[in-house]
Amino acid sequence: MLKEFKEFAMRGNVVDMAIGLVLGAAFGTIVSSLVSDVLMPPLGLLVGSLDFSSLFMVLKDGVKDAGPYVTIEAAKNAGAVTLNYGMFVNRIINFIIVAFPIFLLVRTMNNMKRKEAAKIGEPTTKECPHCLSSIPIKATKCGFCTSELKG
Repeated sequence: MLKEFKEFAMRGNVVDMAIGLVLGAAFGTIVSSLVSDVLMPPLGLLVGSLDFSSLFMVLKDGVKDAGPYVTIEAAKNAGAVTLNYGMFVNRIINFIIVAFPIFLLVRTMNNMKRKEAAKIGEPTTKECPHCLSSIPIKATKCGFCTSELKG
C-alpha cells in the first residue's frame, strides 16, 4: 500500500497540482494586499468612504452594549449581529482582480492551441487532377505536368 501511495504522490500531475496550490495561495496573499492596501483606499475615497471593509449594518443590537457602533469589532464585542457588506464588496473586487488575468491567460493559451491544431489539421498539399502528383495547396499550375489548375 505504501508503494502504491508513493507512486500516486510522485505522479507528475499530482506534484504539479501541489506546486500550483502553493503558488496560488502565495499569489492570493499578494493580490489581497494589492486590493486592500493599494486599490481600495483610492476607490473608497472616490465613493466617499475610506475603506469598504468598515461598512456594515447592525441587524440586532448587542446584549452587552446598545449601538450605534463605530466599528465592526465594537459591534461584535457588544454581541451585536451585523451584516458586513463592505467586506463582501472587498472580496468581490479581489475575486475580479484575480480571475480576470487568469481568464486572459487561459484565453491566450486556448487561442494558441487552436492555431496550432489548425496548422496541424490543415493540408499543405493537394493532388494534381491531371498527373496525380502532390503539389502545394496554393499552386495554380502543376510543377510536374505544367497543367493549369482551377481555384
